[in-house]
Amino acid sequence: MTNSRELFNEKPVYTLSEIAMSLQKMISKVYQHTYYIKAEILKLNYYPRSGHCYPELVEKENGKIKAQLRGIIWASQFQSINERFIQITGEPLKEEIGVLCFATIEFNPEYGLSLHIKDIEPTYTLGEMAKNRKDVIELLKKEGIFSLNKQKKLPLLPQRIAIISVETSKGYNDFTVTLQQNSWNYKFQHQLFSSILQGDKAIIAIPQQLEIIEKRHTDFDCVVILRGGGGDVGMSCYDSYPLASAVAKCSLPVITGIGHSTNETVTDMVAYENKITPTDVAYFLIQKFHDFAIQVDEIQNHIAKIALNILKEKHFHLETTQQRLLLTTQQYLTVQKNILEQLDLKTRLLHPEHVLKRGYSITYYNGKAIKNAKALPKDGIMTTKFYEGEVVSKVCKD
Repeated sequence: MTNSRELFNEKPVYTLSEIAMSLQKMISKVYQHTYYIKAEILKLNYYPRSGHCYPELVEKENGKIKAQLRGIIWASQFQSINERFIQITGEPLKEEIGVLCFATIEFNPEYGLSLHIKDIEPTYTLGEMAKNRKDVIELLKKEGIFSLNKQKKLPLLPQRIAIISVETSKGYNDFTVTLQQNSWNYKFQHQLFSSILQGDKAIIAIPQQLEIIEKRHTDFDCVVILRGGGGDVGMSCYDSYPLASAVAKCSLPVITGIGHSTNETVTDMVAYENKITPTDVAYFLIQKFHDFAIQVDEIQNHIAKIALNILKEKHFHLETTQQRLLLTTQQYLTVQKNILEQLDLKTRLLHPEHVLKRGYSITYYNGKAIKNAKALPKDGIMTTKFYEGEVVSKVCKD
């Protein structure tokens, strides 16, 4: 004898397990193959202890979830899937990335509907990453900030440097040692602003440090973002809009040296200057000082050359002036000598001896030559001098 089914309002009542088992049979009958299914990983839900992964898969439209299913990747498959994914994309499986899953559709009465993921095609994700990268570039250009940081002016001698890196990073060490040990002994001042440098957390951490630096922007000449000593895993953060836009809008010139030699990230593109390694960034800054030193040397040599030419010209002018002055002086002295000789001749010709020699005489009274006879007193004694000899006579007046 079979139990009759329970009725309610003359309609049969089914247990949940009956419905679940019915769905299981129907789904297993309808979905007998393995399908390629594209979706976005909303949450990864990886459990290191068991090695199993239970990603929450969604499809979005205009930012809203259109469909959602639970996925399952058993530990035996997750490791190989993740390793291949890293090898091709440079990133591990993580949240908020588009994936193309190769999966079966299964329904378990206890756990419900799920996608049992057998494989994930990394080339599809790579294409999605490229598409997202392109979208970020277009958005930055649309907002007019793509080239904003490149328009900043790097000081002639960028000496005060804000560094976003990690103190234990090899890249940070390479950068600081290269600056300190430069062959020309140029001096730099730098301050470290420690930050996570890869993965999704870097998308938040690096802009936060840029914001801190921005509040002290007058203390620095530029910002450098340094990452080195690691692989390409976690580099997609530098293609993200929040990080790239923060670099683009920074009021100081930003120089990147994040060690990514295969592809130029969006952050590299919007930065003032992009160098592959932290050491290259150090050499770039040192070269700025060296270029200035070369210019100073060239200007110094130019000034010395001009000064030497001026001195030579002045020396030549001085010699010419000296020769002219000497010639003019000699001519003047000759003229003056001739004049003196003529005066001397006239003076000698006017000497009393010459007058007396011509037959004239001079009469003296009390030692003074008499020019007027009226000046002589009566009975005065006067002396008359001739060229040869003299006579003494007495003045007689009527």
